[in-house]
Amino acid sequence: MTPYAEVIGDPVAQSKSPAIHRFWLESVGLAADYRRRLVGTGGLAAYFAERSREPEWRGCNVTMPHKQAAIAHLDRLDPLARAIGAVNTVVREGDALVGYNTDAGGFLEPLRRDLARQHYFRMARVLGTGGAARAIVAALAGEGFTIVLAGRDPAKARALLDELAPPGATGGEHRAIELAHFAAPTDFAFDDRAGCCDLIVNASPLGMRGQPPLAFDWSHAPPGSTAYDIVTDPPETRFLRDARAAGLATIDGRAMLIGQAALAFEMFFGQPAPREYDDELRQLLTR
Repeated sequence: MTPYAEVIGDPVAQSKSPAIHRFWLESVGLAADYRRRLVGTGGLAAYFAERSREPEWRGCNVTMPHKQAAIAHLDRLDPLARAIGAVNTVVREGDALVGYNTDAGGFLEPLRRDLARQHYFRMARVLGTGGAARAIVAALAGEGFTIVLAGRDPAKARALLDELAPPGATGGEHRAIELAHFAAPTDFAFDDRAGCCDLIVNASPLGMRGQPPLAFDWSHAPPGSTAYDIVTDPPETRFLRDARAAGLATIDGRAMLIGQAALAFEMFFGQPAPREYDDELRQLLTR
């Protein structure tokens, strides 16, 4: 009986999780497997009932559209997953199905070195209000960022901030604005950013293969900002190319993808992911 985990979603064929986990399993020589399973809307109850009877099943990653709907079928939630209101990892612990959210930790991983420093001020402009944005807003609020959240519906952005980054959580005043605000140039004169930490985060699917590009004018980015795009396909988005052309540091979506997968891998298989092979894994994910 070979232990295994898997990713569920609808659609799920595009998921890179099997490639990541199988690469790590082979690298450490672990006799286990990682699969993908198409689970449609309405099929979650049957899926978890079936899998909970399989002793070799260690758990699953959860992708769209199930990150919130899966909660109703679990026995308990990790506190962070409960606060975010979404799960992307389900682990069997004894007889219980426990929900976690590794998106927040995966998002923060490439920022850890910079966040270990003290800053006079931290501000993040986050573009998008979907499921990924929930984890990102919660993660940034926990690191003391003042957040400007932009969405097509500012009221939805405001509600998300009020839920996940309530006033007083970071000492700053969070703002919700319309996404189109960032599309047109600005002549705003930024103050001295020495000692500050500024992020521009694309937390939307815009720029993904098959989606329209994200319209963002880089005059809205303070000097010294870091541009972070969570889109993984293509790994080199126009958002990142334009950020580099503006002289900014960049982080691509593979960083968050690998970081969140590493947290899940250890939960599923009981040992750390072999991160010394990250460069090779990154190359694999571009094929």
